[in-house]
Amino acid sequence: MNKIIMAAVAGLVATAGWHSTALAAGVTEEDLANDTANTSSVLTNGMGRHLQRYSPLDILNKDNVKNLMPAWAFSLGGEKQRGQETQPLVHDGVMYITGSYSRLYAIDVNTGEELWQYDARLPEGILPCCDVINRGAAIYGDKIYFGTLDARIVALDAKSGDVVWNKKIADYKAGYSYTAAPLIVKGLVITGNSGGEFGIVGEVQARDAETGEMVWTRPVIEGHMGTFKGEESTMTGTLNATWPGDMWKTGGGATWLGGSYDAETDTLVFGAGNPAPWNSWLRDAGQNNDGSGDNLYAASRIGINPDNGEIKWHFQTTPREGWDYDGVNEVVAYTDRDGNKRWATADRNGFFYVLNREDGKFVRGVPFVKDITWASGLDENGRPIFNEDNRPGDPAAAADGAKGEVIFASPSFLGGKNWMPMAFSQKTGNFYVPSNEWGMDIWNEPITYKKGAAYLGAGFTIKPNYEDHIGSLKAIDPDTGELKWEFKNDAPLWGGVMTTAGGLVFTGTPEGKFIAFDDETGEVLWSFQTGSGIVGQPVTWEMGGEQYVSVISGWGGAVPLWGGEVAKKVNYLNQGGTLWTFKLPKQLAAAN
Repeated sequence: MNKIIMAAVAGLVATAGWHSTALAAGVTEEDLANDTANTSSVLTNGMGRHLQRYSPLDILNKDNVKNLMPAWAFSLGGEKQRGQETQPLVHDGVMYITGSYSRLYAIDVNTGEELWQYDARLPEGILPCCDVINRGAAIYGDKIYFGTLDARIVALDAKSGDVVWNKKIADYKAGYSYTAAPLIVKGLVITGNSGGEFGIVGEVQARDAETGEMVWTRPVIEGHMGTFKGEESTMTGTLNATWPGDMWKTGGGATWLGGSYDAETDTLVFGAGNPAPWNSWLRDAGQNNDGSGDNLYAASRIGINPDNGEIKWHFQTTPREGWDYDGVNEVVAYTDRDGNKRWATADRNGFFYVLNREDGKFVRGVPFVKDITWASGLDENGRPIFNEDNRPGDPAAAADGAKGEVIFASPSFLGGKNWMPMAFSQKTGNFYVPSNEWGMDIWNEPITYKKGAAYLGAGFTIKPNYEDHIGSLKAIDPDTGELKWEFKNDAPLWGGVMTTAGGLVFTGTPEGKFIAFDDETGEVLWSFQTGSGIVGQPVTWEMGGEQYVSVISGWGGAVPLWGGEVAKKVNYLNQGGTLWTFKLPKQLAAAN
């Protein structure tokens, strides 16, 4: 009888023309805008498109977090492991996670049972720079979206996992890939691209979420043309204004971490990665400081109009970049204690920046790592004051022309902070920044561009700066730059951070510990050994009056591949692939 009634209702609804809206209970733009406030779901990467990674839930708090316990665990299984950097999404009783090698899973959030799995059919010859990771999906309407290592964006039916559309972002044979979580704004699926070590060109693309058809594109390197609805729109910057010759054609600037969105100013913000090649002398960057060798808009944060892809403003963190201080780090929208609308970003180059949210202008900047050798500080506009003797030497000036002068630079090219997302607490007003204290021997070498080949022109060896720690979780007051507290970790930190109204800060370590800290003091209040290194991103939500927390465990990412002496230090760490979900049972919520 129930099946007959449901079938009849479905038929009537379909005839009425609103079948998909009524029955699918699809995710709307309003739902995405209210993601932080709606604690029963997690619909966006960053737990809000501002990327604050803050939850207003306080069922779980400093007093009772010791009672947090596992609810279920989900294994990704098989031989496809490597680094697991995903952030879970939670909607309508289902959790969605991505996995290494471009996989996506739908999981029953009550039981941890798999509902469906999608494996991308990756071709041979993909060229991911920094492991076969994926950082998450996006959800909108009745579809779930994620990117693949062969530089494609796929839309799946959220209920069945069936492919709705599959579009090419760029040519993987030229070194392009894609690893970030897509961003949904106003019915558009917005993506960046990866491949900065292969002489690609960074670009932001916006597609119709329903059909996958391109709406606009915005390359982020000067001289390239954007498009709008299939027609050329405007050139990015001015041709050859800050690039010599034809080097803009393979100028790098990969937009590989994805972006954020601020509804108050209606602005997308994407970070643009390092210029290509790493050898800055070939880009004229080592010969002057008058702006002609700045290589815009590489190593920059870029404000973009979501409606048409036009650039509204930019802020370049490392002009004349020569250390692979990739400018792609996430930009978080927040309001300071005086009510000013701000952006905050912690750069690979070791400086923490606060920008005006209206126009991207520099407000303040402070070091957030202890040893910065390449610059002595920032001027009144936020431009670095270079230590020119700490730039890797010009190979052309060397006796044999094969290798420039070797220098020791700090931080290393993996950064004071790499991809791993920081969090902002609306409760304390502080940012919680996962950072690393390390440096590198680095030198330049001759290089010429070849399609699909690494385009570095540099060599390097990463070294720890201190014997007692590399990783450092720092609580930073963005209004003053003051360091409130620091948690030191033996191995590099490579996972995301989350804060809650319950006064908690969550993150994980490569040694496998998932930890809850006191947001005011940094005291460790709870920890759980997950069995493998944590390089994923935690989330929390409420279900049935109980608070849940999830994080994926699975060691990998760039450190084991590029870490030099540091990689040797952590080569004992086990790989894995397990999604852990914890909860605070109702009967223990009031326990002290």
